[in-house]
Amino acid sequence: MSGNYKDVLKKRLPKDSYKKLMAIKSEKVHRFVADAVTLCNPQSVFVCTDSPEDIACIRLRAIELGEEKSLATEGHTYHFDGPNDQGRDKEQTKYLLPKGMTLGEELNTIDKEDGQAEIRGLLKDSMLRREMLVRFFSLGPINSRFSISAVQITDSAYVGHSEDLLYRPGYEQFIRIGDSPDFFRVLHSSGELENFVSKNWGKKRIYIDIEDEIVYSMNTQYAGNTVGFKKLSLRLAIRKALREGWLAEHMFIMGVHGPGGRTTYFAGAFPSFCGKTSTAMVVGETIIGDDLAYLRCIEGEVRTVNVECGVFGIIQDVNPTDDPLIIKALTSPGEVIFSNILVKDGIPYWTGDGKKHPESGINFTGEWFKGKKDASGAEIPASHKNARYTIRLSALPNLDPRADDPEGVPVGGIIYGGRDSDTWVPVQESFNWKHGVVTMGASLESETTAATLGKEGVRAFQPMSNLDFLSIPIGIYINQHLQFAMSLPHPPIIFAVNYFLKDKDGGYLNDKKDKYVWLKWMERRVHGEIGAIETPTGLIPIYEDLVVLFSQILGREYTKGQYEHQFTIRIPENMRKIERVESVFRKDATTPGLFFDIMKEQRERLIVARERYGDYVSPFALVSNVE
Repeated sequence: MSGNYKDVLKKRLPKDSYKKLMAIKSEKVHRFVADAVTLCNPQSVFVCTDSPEDIACIRLRAIELGEEKSLATEGHTYHFDGPNDQGRDKEQTKYLLPKGMTLGEELNTIDKEDGQAEIRGLLKDSMLRREMLVRFFSLGPINSRFSISAVQITDSAYVGHSEDLLYRPGYEQFIRIGDSPDFFRVLHSSGELENFVSKNWGKKRIYIDIEDEIVYSMNTQYAGNTVGFKKLSLRLAIRKALREGWLAEHMFIMGVHGPGGRTTYFAGAFPSFCGKTSTAMVVGETIIGDDLAYLRCIEGEVRTVNVECGVFGIIQDVNPTDDPLIIKALTSPGEVIFSNILVKDGIPYWTGDGKKHPESGINFTGEWFKGKKDASGAEIPASHKNARYTIRLSALPNLDPRADDPEGVPVGGIIYGGRDSDTWVPVQESFNWKHGVVTMGASLESETTAATLGKEGVRAFQPMSNLDFLSIPIGIYINQHLQFAMSLPHPPIIFAVNYFLKDKDGGYLNDKKDKYVWLKWMERRVHGEIGAIETPTGLIPIYEDLVVLFSQILGREYTKGQYEHQFTIRIPENMRKIERVESVFRKDATTPGLFFDIMKEQRERLIVARERYGDYVSPFALVSNVE
């Protein structure tokens, strides 16, 4: 944008919006908006401040434009994305790389010059006869050393409304930071619409300029592709964190309550369908965030904040029995956006909600009836498997009182959880920070399920549950973790959990509520109040401690047989896991030698145990190794 950007803004913005934009003393912001106006050519521009009136205006626009429709419960609305726009588009999400820069073979990239030409060509005149919305947010608590300021331009009121629920208002923060160049930018257009959804989904593009910290999104409405401050900006934050010495992670943050009324905070990374939400929302504990976390070392301890202040959650199987806290929020008056569910007479329905469903209604394909089929002859479900709900965290009755603390909360422990039928025990503690980073975080895997991919038991490699969002080589990412807290006198304790261990007949060895006990055990371990048994892979609970916890927390007997089946160390499976994980990291020249040293130590411990005890080691055989 040439030097006439102020003329563009003065000419194209209504007086009120021009005044609001000029209150932000940032040439970078002004040039970004002027360039977007010139490129996308909207009919009008609305600059949204933090005022309740401006924010309410966005919500009203979403309904007036038909992007959202009202439901029977006060404040509840629903939105449909197109049938071909129902999730994050990995294939069309690419990094714009300047010549000479590489990120590694596993990352999807395109030459920056070519990519910019393509996306700007698609964005050209994309907002004709539409209103451009200019939004300002704070990623992290307002006025915090953790926070990143962010501005998004979009022509979708649904996207703008979603962001109001998911992020803290940032207009006043932009006024305070003045001409600071340090903020993220997002430019989005839904493209041509047909029946209120993006028509040209075949030209969907989500491009990330990691050099200039801009996200471009075109011909899509699905929030994972358009709400730029979720996983798209996570990629920018990962690079920023590497430069500045902190961590940007795909983690929940929760408070686990221990004896004497204390609260111990945990961050946790779990791939999809591995128990992440059910862990973060355990009844009796408190939640700070369910998805994104920034972690910093401050005055000798690790502290963390939730990047967001809302939840964009998968709604499938959310029901009163398993998710009473979420259901309360989803059935009470207040702002909730449902997406891609079934609607009948103003009532939302979704798969696994525990309700009797109608035989017809409206869903993401339009008029729906039981037995309706798509063009390939496959039956269309009433509600999409990736149907979602969007709410503010403040709608949840278990929100932790420190959720918006600008200083963050101290991290007592980090939990890594995968879906693993035959290797990891239900809960174990690492020997130290570097052991946990390598053998638990970097070694995280998740087995696919027949319900989701048609083939069960295929292990997907998911280090720190962040592989899909990495914007740096994986070896550099792991080394960043290793160095992050290794020098601290008392770094967070790293734990691994596995709720999906099976017996020889394919039955689960864990009950859904066993995680209540594992959390309490980890909380007590952080404070050194109970012992543990040393095994080749980590520290596991002592049987007698679990007997007490199961009785106190679940009112259940916990037998020696259950303990032995769950906590037997499976040496052949653990050895194969080491081989799988090492084979991935050997392909990346940036992987630090320390990674392989720690894996070698783990392998040697397993070999020694096998020589003494055989392939399968009962925890009772190791009771002399109490730590």
